[in-house]
Amino acid sequence: MPDGRLLWLPIRALGEGKGIASLILNQASFEVEETLAEQLATRLRPYEPEVVIGLPTLGLGLARQVAARLGHARMLPLGTSRKFWYDEALSVPMRSITSPGADKRLYLDPRMVPLLERRRVALIDDVASSGASLTAGLALLQGVGCTPVVMGVAMRQTERWRDLQGPPLEGVFDTPLLSETPQGWR
Repeated sequence: MPDGRLLWLPIRALGEGKGIASLILNQASFEVEETLAEQLATRLRPYEPEVVIGLPTLGLGLARQVAARLGHARMLPLGTSRKFWYDEALSVPMRSITSPGADKRLYLDPRMVPLLERRRVALIDDVASSGASLTAGLALLQGVGCTPVVMGVAMRQTERWRDLQGPPLEGVFDTPLLSETPQGWR
């Protein structure tokens, strides 16, 4: 972690001798979650976001805590559960490497659109691996004329997120793609 503390994460084997460190925020202790939110808020503060938007599912809790630490009264959630008052035009397809094969859509509640007009926006998720969830969030926001000034995550996983097109992606910490050796994961 940036403050020198170690965060022990489980390793998820991907096959073919490769693995990744796994961060499941809603399974972490409150102390870990609060520390990551504080450190992410510190990284986002120079961008002066006026609105914090959270991506489902695990980005929502982090976004809420980051928004509070930035002094905001609320955060704006995106969702994958279509409510009857939603407008299909305010949705985009969404995929995630952690939920392969799932046909999902990402929705913006129409009542939230006015809160985005001419605002500096930070888009938050828990982890960036391939960047697919963040890409969906960017596409949805661009559809209503909103371009975030920054994106933020607790963990930037491997190097695939570097191909993500958009505003800067701030992360609290980075983890590499791991290789299995006779001595363990490296």
